[in-house]
Amino acid sequence: MSTVDVLPARARLVSTRFLRSELALIFRRRRNQAGLAVLAAVPILVSVAVKLSSPHGGGQDGPDFFGSITENGLFVALASLTLELPLFLPLAVAAISGDSVAGEANIGTLRYLLTVPVDRSRLLRVKYAAIVLFSLAATLVVTVTGIVLGLALFGGGSMTLLSGVQVGFGDGLLRVLLASGYLAVCLASLGAVGLFVSTLTEQPIGATIAIVMFSTASFILDSIPQVSWLHPYLLTHNWLAFGDLLRDPISWTGVEHGIYVAVAYAAVFWLLSWARFGAKDVTS
Repeated sequence: MSTVDVLPARARLVSTRFLRSELALIFRRRRNQAGLAVLAAVPILVSVAVKLSSPHGGGQDGPDFFGSITENGLFVALASLTLELPLFLPLAVAAISGDSVAGEANIGTLRYLLTVPVDRSRLLRVKYAAIVLFSLAATLVVTVTGIVLGLALFGGGSMTLLSGVQVGFGDGLLRVLLASGYLAVCLASLGAVGLFVSTLTEQPIGATIAIVMFSTASFILDSIPQVSWLHPYLLTHNWLAFGDLLRDPISWTGVEHGIYVAVAYAAVFWLLSWARFGAKDVTS
């Protein structure tokens, strides 16, 4: 192979054009924009509801941030993330990941995309990279909206952590962003599951439903004491461990385990996607 042949191949490996095109396709779709708007609406509703009435507990397992909202607006972001974690955020990621391959097959562009040429491994890498970036964007939409509305309505200043220790505003803001980043990693692992499901079908809606059912089943199993032996291996088991980042000192055990599980799920299901898609007969 000549140098002339090698250089274009290397250029394709480092080029971000395909990824940028995929991200543009995701973020320009009206339905995805509407989904992000729904995610942003929750912290708005939380802020207005707490401003107009006395704060009450959220009623769900995990850290209760509602009682602290009036003391520091940063807690609006944390309360909103807690509310959206069981359904809205997984649904947003499921819609994108379920559509990643199945959507292309459904509209008949997958076969033509692979003849550009784009090899199948690179296609899956780019698709998953876009899912990861969307997971981060979706989490940041909730976080940033909550921070802005919370500070506007309730102010900032020192932040009282769940352990009762007060920290400065900068430290509190950093902890909120760390919690958001942790949840983005967790959701990205669900996106890997969605990528695999998307290679099994040509119906993106069916794939989306299956992914949501997967995450919901994980939450349900995690609440059943009789299968406690299974809990550490469930994808969603440590999602609410982001509350440990709001303690002093930070308890890293749950967060670290959550990251290990997320990375394991992402690796296993990406490899399953590669094995399935590499042998799949693409006819549409």
